[in-house]
Amino acid sequence: MKKVLVLHLNEEQRTEEVTFLDQVVAIERLGCQGDPGRVLEYLAAYDGRVDAIALEGMPAMLELGPARRPHEIGETLPAGAQKTPVVDGHGIRAGLERWSVILADRAQPGIFAQKRILMVPGLNHSGLAQALARRSATVRYADPVVYFALPQFPGVGSRQTLEQAAPRTLEQLKDAPFRRLLPQAGDAGVPRATAPFEWADLLAGDIGAIRRYAPADLKHKTVVVESATEEDLADLRDRGVTIAVTMMPALDGRGELGRWSAATIEAVLVALRTRPDMPLTEDTYLDLMADIDWTPAVRYLQPAEAGINRFAFVIHPLDVGFIHSYKPFRWTRYLPDSLVESVAANIPPMYLSRVTGGQSPTTGQKIEGYLFSLGATPRQMMSRGEQFTYKRLNMAAKMAERRGARIMGLGAFTSVVGDAGITVAHEADIAITSGNSLTVAATLEAAKQAAIKLGVKDLTKGRVMIVGATGSIGAICSRLLAQAIFDVVLVSIEPERLIELKRVIQEETPGAKVAIATRPDEFLGSCDLIVTATSAFGQRVVDITKCKPGAVICDVARPPDISEAEAALRPDVLVLESGEVLIPGDIDFGYDIGLPPKTAYACLAETALLAMEGRFEDYTLGRNITIERVKEIYRLFKKHQFQLAGLRSFGKYITDEDVAAIQVLAEKLRADPAGFARMQAEASEKIAAMPVMAKGVKASSGPNWPVVAGVAAAAGVAVVALTRRRRQG
Repeated sequence: MKKVLVLHLNEEQRTEEVTFLDQVVAIERLGCQGDPGRVLEYLAAYDGRVDAIALEGMPAMLELGPARRPHEIGETLPAGAQKTPVVDGHGIRAGLERWSVILADRAQPGIFAQKRILMVPGLNHSGLAQALARRSATVRYADPVVYFALPQFPGVGSRQTLEQAAPRTLEQLKDAPFRRLLPQAGDAGVPRATAPFEWADLLAGDIGAIRRYAPADLKHKTVVVESATEEDLADLRDRGVTIAVTMMPALDGRGELGRWSAATIEAVLVALRTRPDMPLTEDTYLDLMADIDWTPAVRYLQPAEAGINRFAFVIHPLDVGFIHSYKPFRWTRYLPDSLVESVAANIPPMYLSRVTGGQSPTTGQKIEGYLFSLGATPRQMMSRGEQFTYKRLNMAAKMAERRGARIMGLGAFTSVVGDAGITVAHEADIAITSGNSLTVAATLEAAKQAAIKLGVKDLTKGRVMIVGATGSIGAICSRLLAQAIFDVVLVSIEPERLIELKRVIQEETPGAKVAIATRPDEFLGSCDLIVTATSAFGQRVVDITKCKPGAVICDVARPPDISEAEAALRPDVLVLESGEVLIPGDIDFGYDIGLPPKTAYACLAETALLAMEGRFEDYTLGRNITIERVKEIYRLFKKHQFQLAGLRSFGKYITDEDVAAIQVLAEKLRADPAGFARMQAEASEKIAAMPVMAKGVKASSGPNWPVVAGVAAAAGVAVVALTRRRRQG
């Protein structure tokens, strides 16, 4: 049996046997209160009687950032034993800390990502500081606060000031008592500044220093330390700490709490060397550490926080009116809209709220989300260039990571700018999705449910038009609708892509009748269903006055392509803005997203659904949504018991009575062609007097119709249209 002696800074004395690397090791711990005289007595007494001796908290070398300096007392102690190796943890601490951060990040992806990190202290934790700095650009040092009780002021603790102050700091600590170098839990004689601790998301370093100098309130924080006891964890739990991570291997089992210091681990490794004469070099330690199979202990200290999968979602104002209505910015209504819209676009992403209460009835998996907002309206995004939006989305992704999100959804125009999420996903460290797969799946699910409700069995009759057919949602809707209806009109300003899409549909669905056009007007009068899925603004996407009686327009785009004033000109035409989804659980968005309580747009719901399934991967990106992804997200939708909300038109739910009234008026107009012609003529005069706009933006000179992906869901429209068609026949 190998024997190890550990000399530490308290008075505790005990002996414990552990099995490590398949060998039994007896570890005897003796307290010496950091008294160098007592340490030398123990070294002399145990020299040659044990296989290794650890000096816990009594370093021979001080290291802070780039600076190194011997401790005047600590460097002399190892010579107190002539036969037995004496170590202080320095040989393996940095390597194990770097390795531990990697292993912990693998076990809990994103646990350190983009956190505000405070080293408490950074002294002799260079490996931990370096590893954490690779996962966050914001690392500060509490050493000035811990060792010198300096007040908090700008610059103190930053990496830049550390590099300048580290040599002077070590000069001040070169002969400091060991109990000052490694503070023990208890009440501080001089209170420390609380601001650095309040600023941080993650405290890393020594458990004694954190317990002694950190404030009592550490809610929602993560603590990463070399080692800790159950007593330490109880104290952190009482302070509200969410997660505690111990870096050192557990000598009593893989993944157990790391309650042994780096000095003890190093001494055990030295004792277990295959040859006692092996030199204690870096290569020797690397070879010894390579045999360790362990996972750092990650403990969730607050039960309510354990096992929650987190996501984020980005929204933005659809027009300047949304900026005026946001409470902190209500004062902007007194300024010119053009100025407000331009200035708001440059505002960095803002955190809006926490989404709580989501839970799968099937698996019990809980989810939590975070809403962020950009300041730019669609017009600003389209006019400023894609890099403008990419930059802000990357900022939002880092903010989401900091809060623990592992996937981020792109809402409204953020999912159609540039390459529809591909660049953002490439640059972000968390998964990205546009949510468009569930947008399409929600459309088909709504059609199915409405068909059952209305008793429609044959959906193969009728004609459907997709405006923006070459966009991401438009293309997949075109392919799927062609499989159900067989007679489709594809409209886009991209002729080459129209031809390609037509060929794809004809190959996938032999017998389908496919017409293509660059403008919708010629075919509007023959279509039962029109789906608009464009990002057009400043123009009239669809002239509603040209629609046939009883037509249905599904305005998939957000902001919408068709205004409420335009829709009012044709009370016999149903304009839908549907596709909203009910997320299971007692969901609370913490913010008014413009929908009824517990109701989400399909793009947001897809992000939440992927988090609930634990699918933290780039899911729906770019303009080529695959049928396989749509079918898969639909299976997950059913698995976790997501449901569609009711159909809505301009913010109001559509009732059966509303549909019946439209049907009565439509049938009357079909029976009276002359009356229908008069109504059309009157509506045409009125619409001609209206500003030409889409997305709430008035027309500008020159063509401006980028027909790409819509971003909100469409639902149930095919059934209503085809129901009327069958009744007419």
